[in-house]
Amino acid sequence: MAAEVGALLEGKITGIIEYGAFVDIGEGKTGMVHISEVAPTYVTNIRDHLCLGQEVRVKVLSVSDEGKVSLSIKKALDPSQPSPGAAPRAPMPPRPARRGTPNVWQGQRNAAAAGSQSFEDMMTQFKQTSEDKISTLRRGGDSRYGGGASRRGGGKK
Repeated sequence: MAAEVGALLEGKITGIIEYGAFVDIGEGKTGMVHISEVAPTYVTNIRDHLCLGQEVRVKVLSVSDEGKVSLSIKKALDPSQPSPGAAPRAPMPPRPARRGTPNVWQGQRNAAAAGSQSFEDMMTQFKQTSEDKISTLRRGGDSRYGGGASRRGGGKK
């Protein structure tokens, strides 16, 4: 049978390279199966799936003007058959159900302080704490914050 687009052919692996395999499809023609067309799963190492001399069933994907034949093994597979050389897959375990609520920032939970402070008091305290931290960072004196300007090659000039 001629190498026409869509044709299913039997062939023999004649060469394996990092990114694909060459298949003798008869009548003196050779086609190439790209690594992405070897199996329905991701293929890291083509030699895990194919070996020299192996008989394979291929589907012709395209034939270029120069006569280069592009083939696919995975598109020629019967869906009920496992891919050649592939390890049998165990069924995936069910995902555990999510518990609780999504992570939402709750702030510090100090019941005594929070119950006696108004929103404005909490905002004032937050602003003061933030200003203290920023000034410490600008000085570069607190090692807890990475040393500030001294690490970046100096401070203000």
